[in-house]
Amino acid sequence: MIYLDNAATTFPKPSCVAAEISRCINNYCGNPGRSGHKMSVLASEKIFECRELISAFFGNENPENVIFTLNTTYAINIAINALYSTDSHILISNMEHNSVLRPIYNLEKQRKITYDTFNVLQPPDDIVCELESKIKDNTKMVIMTHASNIIGEVFPIEKIGEFCKKHNIIFIVDAAQSAGSVEINMKKFNINVLCAPAHKGLYGPQGLGFVIFRNVEVKRHFILGGNGVNSLSLEMGTNLPEGFEAGTLATPLAAGLCASLKWINETGINALKSHEVFLANKLSENLSVINGNILFGNTCAKSGILLFKNKNFSTNDLIYKLDKANICTRGGFHCSPLAHKTLGTGDDGAVRISIGFFNTLCDIEKATLAIYKICK
Repeated sequence: MIYLDNAATTFPKPSCVAAEISRCINNYCGNPGRSGHKMSVLASEKIFECRELISAFFGNENPENVIFTLNTTYAINIAINALYSTDSHILISNMEHNSVLRPIYNLEKQRKITYDTFNVLQPPDDIVCELESKIKDNTKMVIMTHASNIIGEVFPIEKIGEFCKKHNIIFIVDAAQSAGSVEINMKKFNINVLCAPAHKGLYGPQGLGFVIFRNVEVKRHFILGGNGVNSLSLEMGTNLPEGFEAGTLATPLAAGLCASLKWINETGINALKSHEVFLANKLSENLSVINGNILFGNTCAKSGILLFKNKNFSTNDLIYKLDKANICTRGGFHCSPLAHKTLGTGDDGAVRISIGFFNTLCDIEKATLAIYKICK
């Protein structure tokens, strides 16, 4: 089987990830922060080690500002609901995933905020000019994806971070598709909140994500419950991280993420990115000469994600036939209808091929041949 659905979740994982998860479950998987015995202390130490690794990896000064979640969607929901101001105005990009669009739409539907979109498929200076024209006196937040989940375009968050700092606007970045494959420094890029998953470009396990708060004052909770702190109080408290981590944390998953972060640090982000971009450019060249193919986005790949369709076949037909040929891809709208509308992919969306570090040139050649045979 050739796995080319790495934007959904990377596969396979580095061997060290499964090994550390197994070691945790078998040796130190107590409940972190809930007891004073050795197993609980060891679990707490692993959780804190993971916070430290995440914090250093993304240029954040304080590990305690790292909040663990189920995934990026939960992280984004926590960030938005913790920070939005009633009757404020929010700007989001025209390439956002539903994990941003739906919470913002829901707040507008409840008449708590208003929002507008801005076009990130233009030169950086033009993006800033559009933002300047769209901010209002009550604009309090800019939320955007760092890298598109459907065309792999990487957007200029450093430039937009400068804009947000200048106007005292909270800047929230969805790093679901960039964390692990593109350098991100929260301090350097003036990012107030970063949301990311363990299981994509960080090559960790599914079921774990995180939100990092930096230089912001949280206003409200998203989930309430036990956190092992001040149990006699009816108030949850807003101290980080415990104020936003109700219930037992996923220690085995944090252990796996620790292992994958160490592996990335040893391998190097540039090595991961250059390998994926090389294969993506090769595939882009191959697909562009197949009869009936339409490629979306930049012809020069900036990450390992490509989006295409064939005018002679439905998207469902293509992915079904690719699956029969033991090639894993994803078709449709990829939980990003706003982005697909921006790109004009049509009524049945398109096919996404997403490359990971463990893919090979042989995988690309075999996938190309299968697509050629289908389209022929």
